[in-house]
Amino acid sequence: MSDRITQLLKGAIDLHCHSGPSVMPRRLNHVEAIREGEAAGLRAILFKDHYYSVTPVAALLDEIMPGSVKLLTGVPLNNTIGGFNPYAVEHGFKLGARLVWMPTFSSANHIRHSHRKQFLPTKDKMLDPTMLTVVDDRGKLKDEVKRILDQIAEYDAVLSAGHLHISEIWPLFTEAKTRGITRLLVNHPTFLIGCTPADMGELAKMGAYLEHSCCMWAGVQGKNYSHDSLKMCIESGGVANTIIGSDLGQVGNPTPVEGLRYVIQMLIDIGYGDDDISAMIGDNPARLVGLDLDDAAAETAARQAQPA
Repeated sequence: MSDRITQLLKGAIDLHCHSGPSVMPRRLNHVEAIREGEAAGLRAILFKDHYYSVTPVAALLDEIMPGSVKLLTGVPLNNTIGGFNPYAVEHGFKLGARLVWMPTFSSANHIRHSHRKQFLPTKDKMLDPTMLTVVDDRGKLKDEVKRILDQIAEYDAVLSAGHLHISEIWPLFTEAKTRGITRLLVNHPTFLIGCTPADMGELAKMGAYLEHSCCMWAGVQGKNYSHDSLKMCIESGGVANTIIGSDLGQVGNPTPVEGLRYVIQMLIDIGYGDDDISAMIGDNPARLVGLDLDDAAAETAARQAQPA
């Protein structure tokens, strides 16, 4: 079984790697995450930090340690980059970012959930976040959000709902589609976001991908999540719209690759075949971020470079 998991990991893509440096406690840094990914045969890693865009760091790492793992990044629209800041979004895209996260730790939904327990604790005390929401007092999408949606559409990038509540995601995604955005992502829809199975099914019908986090089953809170809950998450949206991301890198949790191995084993135990597992950890994330198009372009360029 271990050999089977090892083979399945080759070509996998982790769209939710929380390596450091970060103001949050991290078990490994970006270089260590890359080396772990290379050893496992991962195709790509997307670095996520809630406080800054890792894009410039990834660009530097690409220069000084080019390797087999493609490095992906995004722009998190939290207080630390100015919230709904089109300048930060433009800067990220110009440096190669492929994704924009709506507010995570700064979202009103996240802050309300932190009433009794602080989610995403930092190593040192930080300024309290200011609540951000994508809708106005009448439930209509804010103009500053629409401007960012146009930027995402222009660059054919991924729109992630961040830590918005499902009630905010509906108007966001509806407007996004009218503005030409085709790459939609909901991270851990059953954690913080408030999605029901019916919601996940409807999101999938809209064309959104549902990313379920390995940390929910393999991490310190894994005891609260079962094989049945994982199966429910996948069946609600369907294999074709499901992505498994690690959401790991935190101190006290498994590493990203360890978490992926753990959940792949769960998928095998549930009864999913290799094709379905490969789709959820490799093919679907590649399609979402456009790596399938990259491969096609590379093949075309290689053919054109051959002498007639």
